[in-house]
Parts: sequence; structure tokens; C-alpha cells
Amino acid sequence: MKQKSKNFLINLIFPAVFFGSVTGIFTSLIILLYKVCAGHIIVLSEHGYKFLKENLIYAPLVLILLLAVAFVFSYIYKKMPNLSGGGIPTSIGVLRGIVPLKWLEGLFGVFFLSLTSFLLGVPLGTEGPSVQMGTAIGKGSIETFSRKHKAWERYSMTGGACSGFSVATGSPISGILFSIEEAHQRISPMIIIVSATSVMFSFITTELLAPVLNVSTSLFPEINLAILEVKDIWIPLTVGIIMGIFAVVFLKYYKSINEFFNREIKKLPHFVKIFIIFALTFALGILSFDFISTGHELMLSLFEKRIPIVVLLMILFVRSTLTLGANTNKITGGVFIPILAIGAVLSSVLAQGMEKLFGLNGDYYVTILVLGITACISGMMKMPLTSIAFSVEALSGHTNILYVIAVSVTAFIITEIFDAKSINDSVLENKIETQNAGKTVKVIDTYVTVQSGSFAVGKQVRDIFWPANLFVLSIKHTEKSNAEIDEHGGKELRDNDILHVRYSTFNETTTRNELIAIVGEQEYSESETKNI
Repeated sequence: MKQKSKNFLINLIFPAVFFGSVTGIFTSLIILLYKVCAGHIIVLSEHGYKFLKENLIYAPLVLILLLAVAFVFSYIYKKMPNLSGGGIPTSIGVLRGIVPLKWLEGLFGVFFLSLTSFLLGVPLGTEGPSVQMGTAIGKGSIETFSRKHKAWERYSMTGGACSGFSVATGSPISGILFSIEEAHQRISPMIIIVSATSVMFSFITTELLAPVLNVSTSLFPEINLAILEVKDIWIPLTVGIIMGIFAVVFLKYYKSINEFFNREIKKLPHFVKIFIIFALTFALGILSFDFISTGHELMLSLFEKRIPIVVLLMILFVRSTLTLGANTNKITGGVFIPILAIGAVLSSVLAQGMEKLFGLNGDYYVTILVLGITACISGMMKMPLTSIAFSVEALSGHTNILYVIAVSVTAFIITEIFDAKSINDSVLENKIETQNAGKTVKVIDTYVTVQSGSFAVGKQVRDIFWPANLFVLSIKHTEKSNAEIDEHGGKELRDNDILHVRYSTFNETTTRNELIAIVGEQEYSESETKNI
């Protein structure tokens, strides 16, 4: 028993806490620097658009410059495809073992490319790059401090992704839930330990350094909400239904935009497609800065004032189109904050509509905005638990917790009824399809032995991040014992256990190396099977 406890501490708790803490600290340092740079860049962008609005004579020169930047972006994306598109979907793919990652390339490339996007006013956010850079730092922590422990990579990267989300949004609990609900879509003690440790250390580091760097640790200021009563339950239910339906329409709109760029105008060079987004952003930004940029300032302004409904509907359409178009064309940046902005715009429309149609008390306006943003996260991103936590942490939703839960669950149910996928999963599917185009998948059926002292020893099957698309079909504790099917993944692996595994892969070498890192060095036969 003592030996088992010792192994548990040495082989699980200590590495999880060590890698989690190191990743959390470094992620906080980088993301704080990133937030400082992004803040200055976004202000510079707004000043630039104001200048150009008053000096349209420079417009042709700006368009030429945008064409050049589009060409550079497309060239970089061709050479380094993982720098393209939304940061959160890419990170999810990396954490699930589906998408490869070079950590230095991912860290510095995303840092500078996303800042360039913000300077141009492209309606993408900082949270996606923060998550992606946190993921890269997680991998860098393993490669720097412990190259021999490659099996810990995805755990450390998970901690980095959670920390990146937490620092970017000021929502540590939401960051931890992100790893469970969205990144891995399962719960296990190891995921919780690494995620919580990483987020805790990143939070402490952020709290210590943010005042020195004059950086806000929260996404929103303290919000004073009117408290709903039980008789007002119809308000969150109505908001949840409408936001859920909008989420379904929004996700279908994403597919339409994706088909337009990748089928209707497929023959156009990639840099031309990027230029189209840049040019539209420039033209619309000249009309109003509310049409472009991250959308964070737009949300803050909506909490302070009412914008006419007609203008809000224009902003809703323009921002939805530009954000989805930018993401479809793989421009570096996040969609989380822009989607929150879209949710805030529609919520403002709903609040004003309820005031006019039902004579709703105007004091509920801000409360409806908070409920709408919460429903937006739950519906569009299919993260009901994270949306509730985010509402409590970032939007002062604790004063209306019952109604926050109601609006989140309602929006989620609506999207489930229509079988809508989350925006992150939709983007990831397209990324994987592009990544594996023209490749041949192989299905391997084989047996491996858990080597003494390997990563797998002492861990339950469900706790291990196996290579993507690998299934442990059965376990034999000895050659002579019967094979046991571990339906729920609760079996603890021991030295010399024989595992019957089956996996599909586009890259046999990579999958083999990942498997060996888990069960220990050995030779095993790779018999291909067609019986799936």
C-alpha cells in the first residue's frame, strides 16, 4: 500500500503539479505581455481608421498595403498551416492529438500574426491566440525541462490552454471547465489536477504582475444587474430560445460562408480571399469602427448605452459575416470575444424589443445583455457549464444564478434539438479535412505490453491521453489470464499488462511514437486490418 502511494505521488501528482505550475507561470507572463501589446495595437488601429476616414486620399495606398500583407499571410500559412485560423479550434485539435504543433513556431507566429490582424481591424479576438500560445508553452515546458517524458505533453498543453483562456478572460473556473467540457469532452482526475494547478499558478502570477504592467485582469468591469424574481422566469426562457435559434442559424451561416470561399471561389488564390476580407474590413471600418475590431469595446459601450435597433441589426450582420469570413480564410485570431460581441448586440435588440412590446422595465436591460451573452456561449460553443461559470466570474451573474442556468440550458437544448455542432468543432473539422486531404488512413490492430516504469503504470485507462483514434479493446494481466474488456476505462494498468489496441492513423510513425511514450519502448507488429 505504501509503495502504491509512493508511486502515485512520484509518477502522477508530482509531475502533474510541476508541469502544471511551470506552464501556468510562463503562460501568464507571455499572455500578460500579449495583452499589453494587443491593447496598444487596437487603440492604434482605431486612431488609424479615424485618420483615414478624414483623409480618404490615402485609401488606394492602404489597399495596396493590404494586398501585400494578404500575400505575406497566405505564404506563411502555406509554410506553417497551424498558425492559421481560430486559436481555440487549433488548440483543441492539438490537445486531442489530431493536429501537430511546433511550439516555438506556434508561440511567436501566433503572437505577431494576430497582432497584425488587430492592427488591420479584422474582427477577431485575443482569447484564441492566448489559448493557442498557452498550448505551445505547455509543449515547450516538456521539451525544455523533460524531453524523456513525452507522454506528459498533452497534459501540460492542456494546462497551458486553460491558463491562456483564464488570463485572457479573467475567468479561472471557466478555464478549468474549458479543458473538461470543450477540449477533451471528458472528466478525469489527471485533467483536473493539471488544469487546476496551471490555472492557479497563472492566476497568482497575473494578480502579482498585472498592477505593475497596468493591465486589467478582468474582461468586464463590475456590472450592476437588476435582480429578477421568480415570476420573471419567462425572460431567460425567451432569451434562451431566441439565442438558441440564432445559434443554429449562425452555425448554418458559417457553413454557407465556408462553402462560398472554398467551393464557389475555390480557384482564387488564397491571398486574394484574404485580401477580400481585409478590403471589406477597411471599407466598413471607415464607416464605423463598431463594424470591425475585436468587439470588446462595442460590448462595453452596449452596457452603458442603447444603440438604435436598426443600427444594431446592421452591426449584427456585418460582424457575423466578417468574423466568419476571416475565420474561414484562416486569418489568425480568436472567435470567442467576437461571438460574445455578436451575442451582446442581439441581446440589446431583444432587450429593447421587450421594452417596447411588453413594457418591460428598462432596469432589466443590462441583465438581459448578460443572459444573452451567457446563452450565446452555451448555444454557439455548446459549453453550458462553462457559460454559467463565465457568467458568474466575468459578468456578475451570481446575483441571478437561477436565471443564468435557465438561459444557458434553454439555449443548449435548442441547439441539441437541431443537432447543431459547436463553432469550434465545425472549424476543427474543416481544418482536419484540409490537413488530411489526399492522405490514406490505415487501421492497425496489435498488442502492446506495459513496460515496467513506463508512463502507463498505475494509471487508469481513461486517465491516459492515448493517440488519437486509439481504442484499448482488452487487457490481460498475464499471458495465461483471460482478456478483460474495460468498458468504462476504470482499470488500473500494471507492469507487464498486455493491451489489445486498435487505431486508425494517417501517420504511422507519429502514432507509434506516441504509443511507445505511454507504454514504454518495445517492438510490436503493426498488422493492418480492414475490419473496422
